[in-house]
Amino acid sequence: MTEKQSPPPLMTPPPRPRGPGELSRRGLVLGGLGSLSLAACGGSDGLPVVVPPVVVAPPPPATPSASSITEISFASAVLGGTRYYKVYLPAGYETSGLRYPVVYMLHGRGDNLSAWGRNKAMWDELIAAGTVPAFIGIMPDAPSSDRGGYYVDSAYTNPKLPGAKVETGIVGELLPHVDATYRTLPQRTARALMGYSMGGYGALRYALVYPELFCATIVMSPAVYTPLPPAGSSTREFGAFGTGNTLFVDEIYRAKNYPALLDGFAAKGLPLRMFIAAGDDEYKNEDPAEALNDIDVEAHQLFNRVSRVKQITAELRILNGDHDWGVWQPAMREGLADIFRNMAKPA
Repeated sequence: MTEKQSPPPLMTPPPRPRGPGELSRRGLVLGGLGSLSLAACGGSDGLPVVVPPVVVAPPPPATPSASSITEISFASAVLGGTRYYKVYLPAGYETSGLRYPVVYMLHGRGDNLSAWGRNKAMWDELIAAGTVPAFIGIMPDAPSSDRGGYYVDSAYTNPKLPGAKVETGIVGELLPHVDATYRTLPQRTARALMGYSMGGYGALRYALVYPELFCATIVMSPAVYTPLPPAGSSTREFGAFGTGNTLFVDEIYRAKNYPALLDGFAAKGLPLRMFIAAGDDEYKNEDPAEALNDIDVEAHQLFNRVSRVKQITAELRILNGDHDWGVWQPAMREGLADIFRNMAKPA
């Protein structure tokens, strides 16, 4: 019987040498299983693996916008054509969503709406320190009557230098425009006035005529001559208190100046806070007979008169200095702190 021979054994090829760092297929499988085991059962010491939660950092808070002063134009039906004002918006206005009190700032004769800009750093400082609340500042331009219109409605019609209805334009037109354009607190307890020289006259007059609109006023070096302005005063020169072709009419001036307004103001029964300031070196009239028209004396007389009105709480400061910003800036600093004690705050 022929014996069946077994086939020759299969030859296994020799293993291919692995390169540096190369794992065998078995190593990969075992390694993968080990990873799954650790993930499913715990760490190498048998304890559960604690995976820390993913923490997403909150977005950084919005950076408050810086304060700003911007010149704005608007069409005036009362005054005709395009008119201008500057607006001071406090830091954070763009993002706060709050409504703010408003201070209307009236420049002096010969100046313009830009005169107030030098005070921006002071306003920022007072607000940042908490001395005053954040507020909106409105600085109207008053170019009529060669910048000597005294913020009144003038009846002077000479075509060379016609008067304008400045008072109606500011109180009746600009004020509603501001309330409609900015986030103001549209109430009397959140509106104040401030002015120097001719602007002091306007800030005093508006506070007395419109106490339903304004609750406070800062009156600096006011040109509020009583009973009439001295002969050389610019009050007589530009038609603000004139009519027709007559530049100045005594009766018109008397009727518009503050002594004639006090009874009507008191009858409305609304409280008013008033801060009055002047310099001790203000211009002295050369004629001794007109010394009572010196502005520091007029400031004293104004304080004396308004302090006798039940509804008015007044302060008076006579500061070292002349008819300039060396007096008006420190007066403004103290005056703003004074009037804002009783005014509405941003809300």
